[in-house]
Amino acid sequence: MIRVGVVGLGVISRFYLAAVERSPDVELAAVCDLDPAALRDSPVPGFGDHRAMLSAGGLDAVIVTAPNDVHATVCRDVLDAGLPVCVEKPLATRLADGEDLVARADARDVALFTAFHRRYNGNVRALREKLVGGAPIASLTVRYLERIEEHVGRDRWYLDAARCGGGCVADNGPNALDLVELFLGTVTLRDVRIQRDEDGVDRRATLVLDGAVVELDWSYPGETKDIEVRLTDGTVWRADMLAGFPKFKESLWHEYAGLLREFAAAVRVGGSRHDNGLAILSIVDECYRREHDAGGRTETGDHRHRGEGARTSP
Repeated sequence: MIRVGVVGLGVISRFYLAAVERSPDVELAAVCDLDPAALRDSPVPGFGDHRAMLSAGGLDAVIVTAPNDVHATVCRDVLDAGLPVCVEKPLATRLADGEDLVARADARDVALFTAFHRRYNGNVRALREKLVGGAPIASLTVRYLERIEEHVGRDRWYLDAARCGGGCVADNGPNALDLVELFLGTVTLRDVRIQRDEDGVDRRATLVLDGAVVELDWSYPGETKDIEVRLTDGTVWRADMLAGFPKFKESLWHEYAGLLREFAAAVRVGGSRHDNGLAILSIVDECYRREHDAGGRTETGDHRHRGEGARTSP
């Protein structure tokens, strides 16, 4: 049985905890959160500091679902303790930190996973199966649209550009970009348009890549998350990630279960293994660098990023 510790008990942690509870291979051994109230009813030892949790021992792996701006710090300490880690996207808010984490994981020969949970969506997987043996993909569009305030609960750090890493590009962008590379392989950014609010948070963005377009929106009335694939023979296929899951965030339960299964398999096998978290972070970094090089000008005016020190750019 793999004994796992969870760092961060915010809005996303419940999906991990449910997946762990249902898993025949993983058991919850410890939790960590800065808020004592979040630890009050924990059935396992609770810690207010992740370093104390690591020092207590008894863990085989760690899941990090803390705010984006501390991903690098927590993961660095976990890796230095010689433990595999699965971290919520993004891998880090700075490209240099992401590169450091991958190097540490390789040096310590342990797994480093980024939680690209949408690749485990049943409708996404069904679409991939439909494409097997068919005509090549001519173009692909991923839409990731939601009103962010409806999704964050008490985790208001999402609306802080410095803590989040920017906004929709830094936070939702990795999931959408991972889907692009899941279908197309490695892609290159060709163009990006970012629209920010008065607080410097990017609320809308369009990313143009080789053979693909990613549309992101944090001000969308409702929720749309889908993939459209056009083949060279004119056929069009679509996967709605929310179809069949009518309740709010209902699809996340099976997606995180799939993610946990793959992470647990990597932990059992042992050795260094990492996904394309760093490659995706590199594209996010390039989005912000291109915006910066263009003078920080957006579609709504000259709203520069107020969280300069927390950007993905080193």
